[in-house]
Amino acid sequence: MKIVMLGAPGAGKGTQAKMIAEKYTIPHISTGDIFRANIKEGTPLGLEAKSYMDQGKLVPDELTVKILLDRVSKDDCKNGYVLDGFPRTIPQANVLKEALAKQNDKIDFAINVDVPDENIVRRMSGRRACVTCGATYHIEHVPPKTEGICDKCGSALILRDDDKPDTVLNRLKVYHDQTQPLIDFYNNEGILKEVDGTIDVKDVFESITKILG
Repeated sequence: MKIVMLGAPGAGKGTQAKMIAEKYTIPHISTGDIFRANIKEGTPLGLEAKSYMDQGKLVPDELTVKILLDRVSKDDCKNGYVLDGFPRTIPQANVLKEALAKQNDKIDFAINVDVPDENIVRRMSGRRACVTCGATYHIEHVPPKTEGICDKCGSALILRDDDKPDTVLNRLKVYHDQTQPLIDFYNNEGILKEVDGTIDVKDVFESITKILG
């Protein structure tokens, strides 16, 4: 079972990807994690990726897919995997599709966790992070015992720049421009499944497990 997770930043696709990985005993693969692992281990692919990153350039799609294919060729992926954060664009989706086709392989499901923009802005702008220990809260869903103070270490809680409404709206614009077309791409492939991401996390997961069987 090979799955691609789709959804805007803050839609909760990463949380669902982890839950899917745990239930079906398949790896949750984030491209960021693979890059870091390859760079840390000093692999040829990792060194090549680092040469781009050190110059502040994006890692080319072909190299990203090479690193990804190297990861999914490992034994723990023989029953499938969940991709989180890749592909992000149509060119990446095409490169991945072609590379998998050469191995007589393909993606089985593309699951879109659908959440309206206004919900995401409210969700993310309600996040608070501890300046000292990094613990995270949400003013509506997981509030601290004392407003603005971390339960764990007593330090101040802040709204991170990434979670400020203007930043979130910018990130959503990039998402809609680049990543939203993937929904049409996977719909045309006949493997797109949509779930309502505005409901409780457990209910979203239940919707996904009904799709996956």
